[in-house]
Amino acid sequence: MHTPTRPDPGSTMRAVVQSSYGPPDQLRIETLGVPQIGDTDVLVEVHAAGAGRGAWHLLTGTPLMARLGIGLRRPRRPVVGTDVAGVVVATGAKVDCFEPGDRVFGIGRGTIAELTAVPASKLASIPPNCSFAEASILAESGLTALQAVHDRAEVRPGDRVLVLGASGGVGSFAVQMSTGLGARVTGVCRSDKTSAVRAFGADEVVAYDRADITERGDRELFDVIVDTGGRHPVRWLRRILAPRGRLVIVGGEGGGHITGGFGRGFRAAALSPFVGQRLTMVLSKEASADLERLGELVADGTVRPPLERTLPLDRAADAFALLEAGQVTGKVAVVVRADPPAPDDDAGPATGQSNV
Repeated sequence: MHTPTRPDPGSTMRAVVQSSYGPPDQLRIETLGVPQIGDTDVLVEVHAAGAGRGAWHLLTGTPLMARLGIGLRRPRRPVVGTDVAGVVVATGAKVDCFEPGDRVFGIGRGTIAELTAVPASKLASIPPNCSFAEASILAESGLTALQAVHDRAEVRPGDRVLVLGASGGVGSFAVQMSTGLGARVTGVCRSDKTSAVRAFGADEVVAYDRADITERGDRELFDVIVDTGGRHPVRWLRRILAPRGRLVIVGGEGGGHITGGFGRGFRAAALSPFVGQRLTMVLSKEASADLERLGELVADGTVRPPLERTLPLDRAADAFALLEAGQVTGKVAVVVRADPPAPDDDAGPATGQSNV
């Protein structure tokens, strides 16, 4: 097993940084000092980092309300990235759940770098059947889908589930999780991505550029709608939702510049007590227990990490540009450290390089 050496004081690392809010082409690689860890943190040698929608929002500073927590005029933390997978280098004095050499995945800040400091509570062990590249795209989208499908929507066997944005990061996980729970899943995506959504397990796929899912006439209503796309007004979605159905609006997609999709979710939640349908939104919570649940779903084969492609560290800007342009089906990962696979390791490849 690869056990990295703890960096000496004053050591440096390479990291992908932003100097302002804006498009991906501003990103550049800089040499920075190795981050310090607190008593409850873990220093992780990064092998791969996901380029996800949450990290894109931090990069662009959108919606504007998000800047209240990350910096009004410029980002407080210049290193980009939230998803991470790698190997533990060192642990804080109060961390007893990990030790150097452990393979971990999770969610933090400033993860597209050679080293990153992450709270131990936001990490879990990488499933044995998962490469670093695959593990690096699990946390952000996988946690959101888990909490939307299992916790908010409470999907049950036989439910008719509609996933809007089924080819995206959260949507690709939501399709697989709903199918794994025994639901009948309809996925909505762009016409050039229908094959991928079927491969995720959807029973029916509707191309939104060819048909409007809300114009279904007298067809059977959905028990659950998981909306990751933000394209339709809530009142339109309610027309195709069963009288006691559950609508879950995910994240901040769509909407205006100030609140984005969050405003739509807040309005739906405010309406919910006055109608028979349950209208909710989900903002993912980063907890190790949920990361472990997610890892178990990957380990038992219920969920396959929807990794479409990997790019090297010096092409991190391209990863976000592809995401921004809607040219990613599932997820894209930035490979920071490409190690050879360990041939005697029963867990399989120890790096995402095999996915390039």
